[in-house]
Amino acid sequence: MPLWSRDPAVRAIRQMVERMPQRSSVDLTPSSTMAALVLGSTNESTTVMDLASQTIVRWRIPWPAGVETDLAAFDVVEGLLAAEVERNDLAMPEAVTLEGLPRRLGSYRGRRIRPWLEQAATPADGPLFGFRGPSAPYWEFRGERPSVALIAADRGPQLLRRYEDGSTWVRFGWLGDDVWLVCEDTHAIRTMEATRRPALAGKDLATSLGFRPAYVLTTLTRPHDGHVYKSCTGLLPRG
Repeated sequence: MPLWSRDPAVRAIRQMVERMPQRSSVDLTPSSTMAALVLGSTNESTTVMDLASQTIVRWRIPWPAGVETDLAAFDVVEGLLAAEVERNDLAMPEAVTLEGLPRRLGSYRGRRIRPWLEQAATPADGPLFGFRGPSAPYWEFRGERPSVALIAADRGPQLLRRYEDGSTWVRFGWLGDDVWLVCEDTHAIRTMEATRRPALAGKDLATSLGFRPAYVLTTLTRPHDGHVYKSCTGLLPRG
């Protein structure tokens, strides 16, 4: 008998997700509640998929000083949109502000997620985020470029550890480009620290992560010194 059918909490989350009334577009009405599936989370921004429309949204969460995000991929969360959602960041057109911390309801994995991720995957029609290189000046953005790209890599991904500064990087191939991004995925970073290896790829990476990474979740950062940077905020399985 499947675990979810024996555990009432797991069964309740599954029923909630699968019975969610569907909409053709995301509802961003100020002060409304959004139920979502976490794809990746940092203190700067949390990327979620609205469960009612399967639209990708970025949440600005007012984490208290000194508190790190504890949200993980495929967590089911509920967030209250702020009275002023602040949809005015030209480099992050998907971003909205939450009134407070989101409420974690549980987690959800299953085959139903697979077509959602496949549909959300970024088409191979040009360089990542529309520009080459690791960054672009903030003044070049007009709110027309997406700030999230879910990448099904041509090669990789591979995790690498730079001992000079302790940073973790993700390397993957896409459209003939050899892409290197700083990794901000907490699970991936802890995996590299635990293995104490300079690089992980293929079966070794899948074994260490606990799943075979099928997607690289990439996002644009907030402006730093006038530039917006590409980063990896999640390695995700197929579903």
